[in-house]
Parts: sequence; structure tokens; C-alpha cells
Amino acid sequence: MKIGFVSSHSFFNPGGVKNHILELKNEYEKRGIEVKIIVPRRNENENYGKDVIVLGKSIPIRIGGTQGDLPYISNTKELEDILEREKFDVLHFHNFLIPFAYQILNRSRSKNILTFHANVEAMPLIKLLIPFFTKSLNKKMDGVIGVAPMIMEYFKYFKGKKEIIPNGINLNVFNPNNEKYKEYIDNKLNLLFVGRFEQRKGLLYLIKAYNIIKKKNDNVKLLVVGEGPQKQECEAFIKQNNLKDIVFLGKVTGEEVAKYFNTADIYISPAPFGESFGIVLLEAMASGKPVVGFANLGYYQLLKESKGEEFLARPKNVEELAQKILKLVEDEKLRTEMGDWGLEYSKNYSWEKIADRVLNFYKN
Repeated sequence: MKIGFVSSHSFFNPGGVKNHILELKNEYEKRGIEVKIIVPRRNENENYGKDVIVLGKSIPIRIGGTQGDLPYISNTKELEDILEREKFDVLHFHNFLIPFAYQILNRSRSKNILTFHANVEAMPLIKLLIPFFTKSLNKKMDGVIGVAPMIMEYFKYFKGKKEIIPNGINLNVFNPNNEKYKEYIDNKLNLLFVGRFEQRKGLLYLIKAYNIIKKKNDNVKLLVVGEGPQKQECEAFIKQNNLKDIVFLGKVTGEEVAKYFNTADIYISPAPFGESFGIVLLEAMASGKPVVGFANLGYYQLLKESKGEEFLARPKNVEELAQKILKLVEDEKLRTEMGDWGLEYSKNYSWEKIADRVLNFYKN
């Protein structure tokens, strides 16, 4: 079997869809399956190795409080030559941005599968158009996978096979056995944030909650991993309120992120909206850390009816977020209990298990 993954998103920056595709590729290749990836080009000099075909163009845009892509292919003859040469048995699309994905689907002679990752609740126009989009997929799309229950609601007019298959995590990368950054291990508890500094990821809400926490318990510091457009706004609030013990660590990836999870005592993801799943929560949980966040729909569906639900605050409610963090800060036994629980819970999402489910979906 030969699989072609089609990413509607550029590989130029880190991202959840990019990580999902690369992890599935790794698992497929362990099983002897040939895989290539088609991605839109952000810059002229992009090269990701022989298995990644860079095609067309992707224009960066801001949408729904985050960074997005507007991809297209101007040279459709090049696309046709690629599909003729590669002869994929399955083309597996990840998200479906136009015109790029439509251009590929319309020329496909393969079995066509779509995994939809996006939560479009903050994109009202796109949400309105999705029923029309799903009806048009009925012509050539054979099956649709949603990474969370909310996503299947968008595809009620799709007539092909549908299934919910969640994101996975790499338990070899994220686990309690990783090293720690010893320079941040001291008498203060480490609170950790990992993500882009943008409206959708909610760092400013966390900093405001941290301001409340510091007034009640000074035995904490905040480690912040990432970069983004809201950095100046966050720094202005920190300066205005004379907040101490906040360390900005810049953008890091892969095993460096895993080391920061292990350095943390509590992980916080204050995303108020726009999350379809909660992969970063699972990465922290797989590292044996208790997690706190806002109950956006994606996080809520991941943790509902479990111990983790107790530590989800109402979105944008800074006071409630602070109280849930303080509950863990002040109770070492509870931190250990929630860390152990999360570690076991995360094992259900290993990439090995997720890859098996996706391959079974192809066969069915």
C-alpha cells in the first residue's frame, strides 16, 4: 500500500496537523507502508527531504485568533505529473483548505480520506459554509475522520463512512523519564505554558491568573515557552503589575518541550476557544504532570466525566482559573494523584493505537 498525505497547511512552522502527519507516517513505515507527503510552499527554498513534495503556494493569514494558510496550485500540470508518477493507493487529506485541497481531490484516482482537525466555532462564516462544503465532498471523498466528537457535527450531510479517531501522542518522547532543566529546579513550584502568544491560546489570561496566585502564594514561578504577536501585551501587563518570577524561554520543539514538561510541577493551557482536541494536555499528562485549562469545547470533550474535568475553568474566567491552579499548588498529594491519573489516561492515545485505527478505517 502507498499512502499520500495531503496537508492543507505549510510545514514552514510547527503545528498540530504537521505533527499528526509526521507521527502517522512514522507508524506506517514501521508496518512497511510507503508514505509521501504533499504540502503547500511558504518559501522558495523549502526542503523537507525526499518524502515531502512541496507544491504550489501558501499565503499566511490571520483567522479565528490564530495563524492560518491560504494555499493554491498555479501549475496544475505539475500536480497531475506528481499524481501520475506516485500512483497513491490512498490520498489522505488533513484539513481541507481551498483551492489547494480541491485541486488535488478533483484530479485524484485514489481512495480519498479526510481527517478534519479544525474547530471552527470562532470562524462563523466557515461554519456557515461547511454544510455546502460537505455535500460537495460526496462526489469523490470516500471517508471522513474527525479528531473529536464536535467535528462530526459539521459532516452530517456527508454520505460516506465517518468515524471519530483522536489525535495521538508519542510516548517515547513524552514520558516521566525525560531529563529536567536543573536551572529551574528550586524551592518554587514551576507552572508551565507552551504555545503561541495569541488570542486563541490565552497566555494573557494565565498571566492575569498568575497575578492573583502570586498575591496568595509566592512559592511559584511561571515558565513560558513560545513566541507570538501578543508578547508585548503580556510584557506590558507584567511590568504594570510588577510581576516577578516569569521566565520567557522562546520557541522550542520536540524533545526540548518534553524536558520542560518534566521540569514543570503543573501544566496550564488557558485556551479560551478554538481547540478541537487537546494534544498539549495529553503531552503534559504523558509526562506525569497535573493539568489545568479552560473548558473550551475540545478540552471539555477530552476530559469530561473524568478526574481531569475538575480542573477545567470556565473560558476567560481568570479568577476561577487561578483557584484551580492554587488548589494544586497548595496540595502536593493532589498534584501527585492527578499526575499519576493523567499518565495512565494518556496511554490510550499512543500513536501505535491511533495508526491501527486509521488503517482499519482505510480497509473498511
